[in-house]
Amino acid sequence: MTVNQDADYMSRALVLARQGECTSDPNPRVGCVLVKEDCVIAEGWHMKAGLAHAEIDALSKVDDARGATAYVTLEPCSHVGKTGPCCDALISAGIARVVVAIQDPNPLVSGRGVKRMQDAGIQVDCGVLQDDALALNRGFIKRMTTGQPWLRSKLAMSLDGRTAMASGESKWITSAESRLDVQQLRAESSVVLTGINTVLADDPSMNVRLDKEVIQPIRVILDSQLQMSVNAKMLNLPGQTWVLTCSDNKQKITALEAAGGQVFQIKNHNGRLDLQAVMMFLGQKQINAVLVEAGAVLNGALLEQGLVDEWLVYMAPCVLGDQGRGLFHLPAAQTIADKKQFKMSSVRQVGPDLRLTFKEKG
Repeated sequence: MTVNQDADYMSRALVLARQGECTSDPNPRVGCVLVKEDCVIAEGWHMKAGLAHAEIDALSKVDDARGATAYVTLEPCSHVGKTGPCCDALISAGIARVVVAIQDPNPLVSGRGVKRMQDAGIQVDCGVLQDDALALNRGFIKRMTTGQPWLRSKLAMSLDGRTAMASGESKWITSAESRLDVQQLRAESSVVLTGINTVLADDPSMNVRLDKEVIQPIRVILDSQLQMSVNAKMLNLPGQTWVLTCSDNKQKITALEAAGGQVFQIKNHNGRLDLQAVMMFLGQKQINAVLVEAGAVLNGALLEQGLVDEWLVYMAPCVLGDQGRGLFHLPAAQTIADKKQFKMSSVRQVGPDLRLTFKEKG
């Protein structure tokens, strides 16, 4: 195969992998293409934890894969989980060559699948369309390498940087197209996270409302003092609602859990939830990607601690005036020297709005 052919087949494998964007959690999104004599003989992808991995899915669709090349977006696993090792299945099928986009990000197992296949006489080439594969599984990769999920915060603002009127009224600043775009972001996330102030003010649903199969993201509420109402709308919706608190009010905990929530106690920092501890807790719960939909206080705290990997700002062509509410509560910022600097990654028009993507400049 030529370099261009390898890239073309891996590109197809990445397209297949993306079909698991809304269903594969906590597992990575993986696609596989089997090629023999310059023809695709089978394709597969990983749909859901507990179901066949991409390689097994592809192999199940062909009678004879001997001598074929397998294009896989992630190094075939070498351990036994809910399914058997994929590298062993490729060896048993007589695959002659395996092209891998990225190696397993888990430092405890990275490279083992490659070595086992090489020891069996399979030619293994790594790094084809590596950047695309890394972007597809950034949440899984960050959790495997740091123990914490990948965080994206979504904000909506007017041209003059306001998120709401002084009264708190904010429906709707952005367009229907932007709100639909956010539904897709939720569907791709393991968790949608907010603070208790947003819940008390808006009683949000925080669920995915799309006409396709998705696994509803877990709704996570940061509620230091356990102010969550047992009548909150989200407690009666499909999916899970987790309330993270540093309160030990057993009566309130019992009432919230009876209403349908799950309450977890996290250590505090100066009487409020320790955000670093929150992220480690989510990582331990196998959460890959978090979408933050919160107000100025929580976003300010996340910004101060450098916990957000990507800021996504929807800017609407309207003005709310200087009495409106801002994006971030940053009481420590008193001079220009205290400003937070961002680096813009992309700009895209969504309906009449602009979607601006930023990373904090480090």
